Amino acid sequence: MSKELFEQFRRNLAVKNADEISKSYRQITEKLNGKYYDSASDILHCRQVGSYGRHTAVHGVSDLDMAFVLPWSVYDRFQRYENNKQSALLGEIRLALKERFPNHEVRAQQQVVSINFTDYVVEVLPAFEHEDDSYTYPDANDGGNWETCNPVAEIDEINALNQAKNHNLKRLCKMVRAWKNDHGVPLKGMMIDTLCYQFLKNTADYDANSYSAYGEMTRDFFAYLVDIDEDKEQWRAPGSGSIVTKSGNFHPKAKKALRRLQEALDDAEVAHERWSTVFGEHFPEYVEQEKKQAIAENRVKNGEQFIGRKFSLDIQYTLRIDCSVKNEGDRLRNLMSRVMTYRIPKQRELTFWVAEIDVPPPYKIYWKVKNLGPEAIERNMIRGEIRIDSGHHQITEHSTFQGDHYVECYAVKDNVCVARSRIIVPI
Repeated sequence: MSKELFEQFRRNLAVKNADEISKSYRQITEKLNGKYYDSASDILHCRQVGSYGRHTAVHGVSDLDMAFVLPWSVYDRFQRYENNKQSALLGEIRLALKERFPNHEVRAQQQVVSINFTDYVVEVLPAFEHEDDSYTYPDANDGGNWETCNPVAEIDEINALNQAKNHNLKRLCKMVRAWKNDHGVPLKGMMIDTLCYQFLKNTADYDANSYSAYGEMTRDFFAYLVDIDEDKEQWRAPGSGSIVTKSGNFHPKAKKALRRLQEALDDAEVAHERWSTVFGEHFPEYVEQEKKQAIAENRVKNGEQFIGRKFSLDIQYTLRIDCSVKNEGDRLRNLMSRVMTYRIPKQRELTFWVAEIDVPPPYKIYWKVKNLGPEAIERNMIRGEIRIDSGHHQITEHSTFQGDHYVECYAVKDNVCVARSRIIVPI
């Protein structure tokens, strides 16, 4: 069973709009080739980089990176500028791309020029290529500087280890992204790829294995995450050796994932539920046909919505919600930590609010309330719709149906869900 589940999981994570993304890359490339090379080519001098270039991105990827290699004569021209040569170069490229995309937002931002295509943003890195395939690129911060990077070396190293590990590296990177996006873990793409690379580089356990061993492989990866020193802040990227910095504490959620993944291996009857809990909505359903049909009909009937189907998902920031229970004298998390079997009495007023968020404004807040348990199902009150916040960053609910329910909160910026949080509500 696990082989078929993880094989379908990989297919579910594939980028569905790859043709549209490729079209955007070609249009950008054609415009810049026309300006800097007097060429109509839509493929030359362009390199897909970032997670999309490393082939570790998943469906819903919102930040797409490309490097466009410029002639060194352009570098020489801007070197003659007295003030912020780098800002001037970015500004020139922005004007060219704005001419090509007049109806899109085009911005020069520190090291890149970004084009907003509604469902995703393409960030163009102007690059001057060296013989070792590394790049010199502009950084407009602090008066302007030239910096170096080597994304090609990163791609080559990821490709080499992926081949040596029976294609398991890139698949593991994608599965970890699904976990990150579903649980709101502040892990950036290069960090995920670096951690997965280091894990597989230091074990031969899965060199000859594939989907049938992914239950064990993901369990072992999360055990590796949990064992990392919580004070460790920096890693070296594969290939380039560039510094990769931790953007948040992933240990608490990694420990929960590890526990559930171990439970999936220990008890076949709960395996599917535990894997689904860890990996989220892209993990495939695998239940008896009649139950599967009932679930599908129930979701349609109750109009349950999923954030990954309304917006692109790319969790980058921290969001934490809390809940107070009227007449109970404390917050829900504190009540549950003191009494492991605590359940909220019926007919209590519950207030949920955003207790912590580090998303730079502007952004929008959305909420989802999901009622579970036999009473809610019997009365057809499962709910699960996603609604926008009223502006107060809080909602009020009432404990009506017995069972384990949950409330989720999402922060959406530029049509991308960049942070999320969930709280279990036992009634």
